[in-house]
Amino acid sequence: MLRNSVAALRSVSLIVLSATALLGSVLPATSAAQDKGAKPAAQQAGPAAAPASDGPAGASAPAVSGASAASAASAAAPGGPMAAGAGPVSARQGKETVENPYGLEALWKGSDFVAKTVLVLLLVMSMGSWYIIVTKFVEQGRIKRQAQGVDNGFWNAQTIRQGADTLEDGSPFRFIAEAGLEATRKHEGLLGQINLNDWMSMSIQRSIDRVQSRMQDGLAFLATVGSISPFVGLFGTVWGILNALTAIGVAGQASIDKVAGPVGEALIMTAIGLAVAVPAVMGYNWLVRRNKAVMDDVRSFGGDLHAVLLAAGNTGAGATAAKG
Repeated sequence: MLRNSVAALRSVSLIVLSATALLGSVLPATSAAQDKGAKPAAQQAGPAAAPASDGPAGASAPAVSGASAASAASAAAPGGPMAAGAGPVSARQGKETVENPYGLEALWKGSDFVAKTVLVLLLVMSMGSWYIIVTKFVEQGRIKRQAQGVDNGFWNAQTIRQGADTLEDGSPFRFIAEAGLEATRKHEGLLGQINLNDWMSMSIQRSIDRVQSRMQDGLAFLATVGSISPFVGLFGTVWGILNALTAIGVAGQASIDKVAGPVGEALIMTAIGLAVAVPAVMGYNWLVRRNKAVMDDVRSFGGDLHAVLLAAGNTGAGATAAKG
Protein backbone atom coordinates (compact mmCIF):
# COMPACT_ATOMS: atom_id res chain seq x y z
CA MET A 1 0.00 0.00 0.00
CA LEU A 2 2.86 2.42 0.76
CA ARG A 3 4.44 1.65 -2.61
CA ASN A 4 1.16 2.44 -4.34
CA SER A 5 0.92 5.75 -2.48
CA VAL A 6 4.49 6.70 -3.44
CA ALA A 7 3.81 5.79 -7.08
CA ALA A 8 0.68 7.95 -7.04
CA LEU A 9 2.61 10.90 -5.61
CA ARG A 10 5.25 10.56 -8.31
CA SER A 11 2.59 10.47 -11.02
CA VAL A 12 0.90 13.57 -9.60
CA SER A 13 4.22 15.42 -9.49
CA LEU A 14 4.98 14.58 -13.12
CA ILE A 15 1.52 15.68 -14.27
CA VAL A 16 1.63 18.97 -12.34
CA LEU A 17 5.15 19.74 -13.62
CA SER A 18 4.07 19.02 -17.18
CA ALA A 19 1.02 21.28 -16.86
CA THR A 20 3.14 24.04 -15.32
CA ALA A 21 5.67 23.86 -18.14
CA LEU A 22 2.89 23.96 -20.72
CA LEU A 23 1.25 26.97 -19.11
CA GLY A 24 4.63 28.69 -18.80
CA SER A 25 5.18 28.33 -22.54
CA VAL A 26 1.65 29.48 -23.44
CA LEU A 27 1.40 32.57 -21.20
CA PRO A 28 4.42 34.51 -22.66
CA ALA A 29 3.24 33.82 -26.20
CA THR A 30 -0.22 35.17 -25.42
CA SER A 31 1.18 38.29 -23.72
CA ALA A 32 3.45 38.99 -26.68
CA ALA A 33 0.53 38.66 -29.09
CA GLN A 34 -1.53 41.09 -27.03
CA ASP A 35 1.36 43.61 -26.94
CA LYS A 36 1.78 43.44 -30.72
CA GLY A 37 -1.94 44.08 -31.17
CA ALA A 38 -1.86 47.08 -28.82
CA LYS A 39 1.01 48.94 -30.59
CA PRO A 40 -0.76 49.51 -33.97
CA ALA A 41 -3.80 50.83 -32.13
CA ALA A 42 -1.67 53.38 -30.28
CA GLN A 43 0.03 54.47 -33.50
CA GLN A 44 -3.33 55.02 -35.19
CA ALA A 45 -4.65 57.05 -32.23
CA GLY A 46 -1.60 59.40 -32.25
CA PRO A 47 -2.06 60.97 -35.71
CA ALA A 48 -5.79 61.32 -35.21
CA ALA A 49 -5.29 63.34 -32.03
CA ALA A 50 -2.65 65.70 -33.49
CA PRO A 51 -4.86 67.57 -36.03
CA ALA A 52 -7.48 68.19 -33.42
CA SER A 53 -5.10 70.61 -31.64
CA ASP A 54 -4.74 72.86 -34.73
CA GLY A 55 -7.18 75.53 -35.94
CA PRO A 56 -9.40 78.03 -34.13
CA ALA A 57 -10.40 75.59 -31.46
CA GLY A 58 -6.84 75.57 -30.20
CA ALA A 59 -7.25 79.08 -28.87
CA SER A 60 -9.66 77.97 -26.20
CA ALA A 61 -7.27 75.27 -24.93
CA PRO A 62 -5.57 77.47 -22.31
CA ALA A 63 -8.90 78.48 -20.86
CA VAL A 64 -10.03 74.87 -20.63
CA SER A 65 -6.74 73.92 -19.07
CA GLY A 66 -7.07 76.63 -16.48
CA ALA A 67 -10.59 75.52 -15.55
CA SER A 68 -9.58 71.90 -15.20
CA ALA A 69 -6.58 72.91 -13.07
CA ALA A 70 -8.84 74.96 -10.79
CA SER A 71 -11.28 72.06 -10.35
CA ALA A 72 -8.41 69.67 -9.61
CA ALA A 73 -7.01 72.07 -7.01
CA SER A 74 -10.36 72.41 -5.31
CA ALA A 75 -10.79 68.62 -5.27
CA ALA A 76 -7.31 68.14 -3.81
CA ALA A 77 -7.84 70.77 -1.08
CA PRO A 78 -8.21 69.40 2.47
CA GLY A 79 -11.74 70.73 2.73
CA GLY A 80 -12.82 69.65 -0.75
CA PRO A 81 -15.88 67.44 -1.28
CA MET A 82 -13.95 64.49 -2.77
CA ALA A 83 -11.47 64.42 0.11
CA ALA A 84 -14.30 64.50 2.61
CA GLY A 85 -16.06 61.51 1.08
CA ALA A 86 -12.95 59.42 0.46
CA GLY A 87 -12.57 58.35 4.09
CA PRO A 88 -15.96 56.61 4.56
CA VAL A 89 -15.74 54.89 1.14
CA SER A 90 -12.31 53.43 1.88
CA ALA A 91 -13.51 52.31 5.32
CA ARG A 92 -16.51 50.51 3.80
CA GLN A 93 -14.26 48.81 1.24
CA GLY A 94 -11.94 47.60 3.99
CA LYS A 95 -14.81 45.96 5.85
CA GLU A 96 -16.12 44.09 2.80
CA THR A 97 -15.16 40.40 2.54
CA VAL A 98 -14.52 38.72 -0.79
CA GLU A 99 -15.65 35.09 -1.13
CA ASN A 100 -13.03 32.57 -2.18
CA PRO A 101 -13.89 31.41 -5.73
CA TYR A 102 -11.60 28.41 -5.43
CA GLY A 103 -12.81 26.81 -2.17
CA LEU A 104 -14.52 23.47 -1.65
CA GLU A 105 -17.96 24.97 -2.21
CA ALA A 106 -16.86 26.50 -5.49
CA LEU A 107 -15.24 23.21 -6.43
CA TRP A 108 -18.50 21.32 -5.93
CA LYS A 109 -20.60 23.91 -7.80
CA GLY A 110 -18.20 24.28 -10.69
CA SER A 111 -17.24 20.63 -11.16
CA ASP A 112 -18.79 18.31 -13.69
CA PHE A 113 -20.37 14.89 -13.22
CA VAL A 114 -17.05 13.02 -13.25
CA ALA A 115 -15.45 15.26 -10.63
CA LYS A 116 -18.52 15.02 -8.38
CA THR A 117 -18.50 11.23 -8.72
CA VAL A 118 -14.85 11.13 -7.63
CA LEU A 119 -15.59 13.35 -4.63
CA VAL A 120 -18.56 11.22 -3.55
CA LEU A 121 -16.53 8.02 -3.94
CA LEU A 122 -13.71 9.40 -1.81
CA LEU A 123 -16.21 10.55 0.82
CA VAL A 124 -17.83 7.09 0.98
CA MET A 125 -14.44 5.40 1.33
CA SER A 126 -13.41 7.80 4.09
CA MET A 127 -16.63 7.31 6.05
CA GLY A 128 -16.41 3.52 5.67
CA SER A 129 -12.79 3.50 6.84
CA TRP A 130 -13.51 5.53 9.98
CA TYR A 131 -16.59 3.41 10.76
CA ILE A 132 -14.55 0.19 10.59
CA ILE A 133 -11.70 1.67 12.64
CA VAL A 134 -14.03 2.79 15.44
CA THR A 135 -16.17 -0.38 15.52
CA LYS A 136 -13.17 -2.73 15.48
CA PHE A 137 -11.50 -0.75 18.25
CA VAL A 138 -14.62 -1.08 20.41
CA GLU A 139 -14.92 -4.80 19.61
CA GLN A 140 -11.30 -5.50 20.49
CA GLY A 141 -11.64 -3.60 23.77
CA ARG A 142 -14.74 -5.65 24.65
CA ILE A 143 -12.92 -8.94 24.00
CA LYS A 144 -10.00 -7.85 26.17
CA ARG A 145 -12.45 -7.09 28.97
CA GLN A 146 -14.08 -10.51 28.49
CA ALA A 147 -10.66 -12.16 28.69
CA GLN A 148 -10.28 -10.74 32.19
CA GLY A 149 -13.68 -12.19 33.08
CA VAL A 150 -12.49 -15.63 31.96
CA ASP A 151 -9.59 -15.51 34.40
CA ASN A 152 -11.84 -14.36 37.25
CA GLY A 153 -14.92 -16.55 36.68
CA PHE A 154 -14.54 -19.42 34.24
CA TRP A 155 -11.59 -21.22 35.77
CA ASN A 156 -13.03 -20.93 39.29
CA ALA A 157 -16.21 -22.86 38.36
CA GLN A 158 -16.85 -26.46 39.45
CA THR A 159 -17.58 -27.75 35.94
CA ILE A 160 -16.96 -26.56 32.41
CA ARG A 161 -20.71 -26.20 31.92
CA GLN A 162 -21.01 -23.88 34.89
CA GLY A 163 -17.96 -21.95 33.75
CA ALA A 164 -19.43 -21.49 30.27
CA ASP A 165 -22.65 -20.12 31.77
CA THR A 166 -20.68 -17.40 33.54
CA LEU A 167 -19.37 -16.04 30.24
CA GLU A 168 -21.21 -13.32 28.31
CA ASP A 169 -23.46 -14.19 25.39
CA GLY A 170 -21.68 -13.57 22.10
CA SER A 171 -18.28 -13.84 23.73
CA PRO A 172 -15.67 -15.70 21.65
CA PHE A 173 -14.58 -17.52 24.81
CA ARG A 174 -18.08 -18.85 25.39
CA PHE A 175 -18.30 -19.87 21.73
CA ILE A 176 -15.10 -21.93 22.11
CA ALA A 177 -16.26 -23.46 25.40
CA GLU A 178 -19.61 -24.44 23.84
CA ALA A 179 -17.76 -25.96 20.88
CA GLY A 180 -15.61 -28.05 23.23
CA LEU A 181 -18.64 -29.30 25.19
CA GLU A 182 -20.44 -30.11 21.95
CA ALA A 183 -17.43 -32.13 20.81
CA THR A 184 -17.54 -34.28 23.96
CA ARG A 185 -21.23 -35.04 23.39
CA LYS A 186 -20.76 -35.95 19.72
CA HIS A 187 -17.80 -38.28 20.22
CA GLU A 188 -19.79 -41.41 19.42
CA GLY A 189 -20.72 -43.59 16.45
CA LEU A 190 -18.34 -43.07 13.51
CA LEU A 191 -16.86 -40.04 15.24
CA GLY A 192 -16.11 -42.25 18.24
CA GLN A 193 -13.51 -44.05 16.16
CA ILE A 194 -11.42 -40.89 16.09
CA ASN A 195 -8.94 -40.47 18.87
CA LEU A 196 -10.40 -38.22 21.60
CA ASN A 197 -7.33 -35.99 21.62
CA ASP A 198 -7.48 -35.43 17.86
CA TRP A 199 -11.26 -34.89 17.95
CA MET A 200 -11.01 -32.28 20.72
CA SER A 201 -8.12 -30.53 19.01
CA MET A 202 -9.97 -30.31 15.67
CA SER A 203 -13.19 -29.03 17.24
CA ILE A 204 -11.51 -26.31 19.30
CA GLN A 205 -9.24 -25.28 16.43
CA ARG A 206 -12.24 -24.85 14.13
CA SER A 207 -13.92 -22.58 16.65
CA ILE A 208 -10.71 -20.52 17.05
CA ASP A 209 -10.45 -20.15 13.26
CA ARG A 210 -14.02 -18.88 13.10
CA VAL A 211 -13.29 -16.31 15.80
CA GLN A 212 -10.19 -15.16 13.94
CA SER A 213 -12.16 -14.86 10.70
CA ARG A 214 -14.74 -12.72 12.44
CA MET A 215 -12.03 -10.54 13.97
CA GLN A 216 -10.65 -9.81 10.50
CA ASP A 217 -13.96 -8.50 9.13
CA GLY A 218 -13.53 -5.05 7.62
CA LEU A 219 -9.73 -5.16 7.42
CA ALA A 220 -9.87 -6.05 3.73
CA PHE A 221 -11.90 -2.86 3.11
CA LEU A 222 -9.24 -0.77 4.87
CA ALA A 223 -6.50 -2.39 2.79
CA THR A 224 -8.46 -1.73 -0.40
CA VAL A 225 -9.11 1.93 0.47
CA GLY A 226 -5.47 2.47 1.40
CA SER A 227 -4.39 1.01 -1.93
CA ILE A 228 -6.79 2.60 -4.42
CA SER A 229 -7.76 5.97 -2.94
CA PRO A 230 -4.50 7.69 -4.04
CA PHE A 231 -5.20 6.54 -7.59
CA VAL A 232 -8.81 7.74 -7.38
CA GLY A 233 -7.48 11.15 -6.36
CA LEU A 234 -4.94 10.91 -9.17
CA PHE A 235 -7.78 10.31 -11.63
CA GLY A 236 -9.45 13.49 -10.35
CA THR A 237 -6.15 15.31 -10.83
CA VAL A 238 -5.81 14.16 -14.43
CA TRP A 239 -9.42 15.08 -15.14
CA GLY A 240 -8.96 18.56 -13.63
CA ILE A 241 -5.86 19.26 -15.71
CA LEU A 242 -7.72 18.05 -18.79
CA ASN A 243 -10.47 20.56 -18.03
CA ALA A 244 -7.84 23.29 -17.62
CA LEU A 245 -6.33 22.58 -21.02
CA THR A 246 -9.78 22.40 -22.59
CA ALA A 247 -10.70 25.79 -21.10
CA ILE A 248 -7.51 27.30 -22.53
CA GLY A 249 -8.30 25.91 -25.98
CA VAL A 250 -11.90 27.18 -25.94
CA ALA A 251 -11.00 30.65 -24.62
CA GLY A 252 -8.07 31.07 -27.02
CA GLN A 253 -5.93 32.66 -24.32
CA ALA A 254 -4.02 31.30 -21.35
CA SER A 255 -5.32 33.76 -18.74
CA ILE A 256 -4.95 32.85 -15.10
CA ASP A 257 -8.70 32.85 -14.44
CA LYS A 258 -9.16 30.14 -17.06
CA VAL A 259 -6.47 27.93 -15.56
CA ALA A 260 -6.57 28.46 -11.78
CA GLY A 261 -9.98 26.87 -11.20
CA PRO A 262 -9.43 23.50 -12.93
CA VAL A 263 -5.83 23.21 -11.71
CA GLY A 264 -6.93 23.99 -8.14
CA GLU A 265 -9.64 21.37 -8.52
CA ALA A 266 -7.00 18.86 -9.62
CA LEU A 267 -4.75 19.57 -6.65
CA ILE A 268 -7.66 19.36 -4.20
CA MET A 269 -8.56 15.93 -5.61
CA THR A 270 -5.02 14.74 -4.95
CA ALA A 271 -5.06 16.06 -1.39
CA ILE A 272 -8.41 14.41 -0.66
CA GLY A 273 -7.20 11.08 -2.04
CA LEU A 274 -4.16 11.15 0.24
CA ALA A 275 -6.28 12.24 3.22
CA VAL A 276 -8.45 9.16 2.68
CA ALA A 277 -5.54 6.74 2.16
CA VAL A 278 -3.34 7.67 5.13
CA PRO A 279 -5.89 6.96 7.93
CA ALA A 280 -6.94 3.72 6.21
CA VAL A 281 -3.36 2.41 6.05
CA MET A 282 -2.53 3.46 9.60
CA GLY A 283 -5.82 2.05 10.92
CA TYR A 284 -5.22 -1.25 9.13
CA ASN A 285 -1.76 -1.72 10.65
CA TRP A 286 -2.97 -0.68 14.10
CA LEU A 287 -5.96 -3.02 14.10
CA VAL A 288 -3.90 -5.95 12.80
CA ARG A 289 -1.47 -5.50 15.67
CA ARG A 290 -4.30 -5.36 18.21
CA ASN A 291 -5.91 -8.44 16.62
CA LYS A 292 -2.74 -10.42 17.25
CA ALA A 293 -2.84 -9.56 20.95
CA VAL A 294 -6.53 -10.53 21.18
CA MET A 295 -6.02 -13.81 19.33
CA ASP A 296 -3.17 -14.71 21.66
CA ASP A 297 -5.65 -14.64 24.56
CA VAL A 298 -8.18 -16.67 22.56
CA ARG A 299 -5.62 -19.33 21.60
CA SER A 300 -4.38 -19.58 25.17
CA PHE A 301 -7.95 -20.15 26.37
CA GLY A 302 -8.50 -22.78 23.68
CA GLY A 303 -5.33 -24.66 24.63
CA ASP A 304 -6.22 -24.70 28.33
CA LEU A 305 -9.78 -25.78 27.57
CA HIS A 306 -8.51 -28.61 25.38
CA ALA A 307 -6.32 -29.89 28.20
CA VAL A 308 -9.18 -29.76 30.71
CA LEU A 309 -11.65 -31.52 28.39
CA LEU A 310 -9.10 -34.19 27.53
CA ALA A 311 -8.41 -34.84 31.20
CA ALA A 312 -12.14 -34.96 31.90
CA GLY A 313 -12.68 -37.43 29.04
CA ASN A 314 -10.07 -39.84 30.37
CA THR A 315 -11.93 -40.29 33.68
CA GLY A 316 -15.56 -41.20 34.11
CA ALA A 317 -16.13 -38.75 36.92
CA GLY A 318 -14.37 -36.00 34.94
CA ALA A 319 -16.49 -36.72 31.91
CA THR A 320 -19.67 -36.42 33.95
CA ALA A 321 -18.43 -33.13 35.39
CA ALA A 322 -17.56 -31.83 31.91
CA LYS A 323 -20.95 -32.70 30.49
CA GLY A 324 -22.55 -31.12 33.57
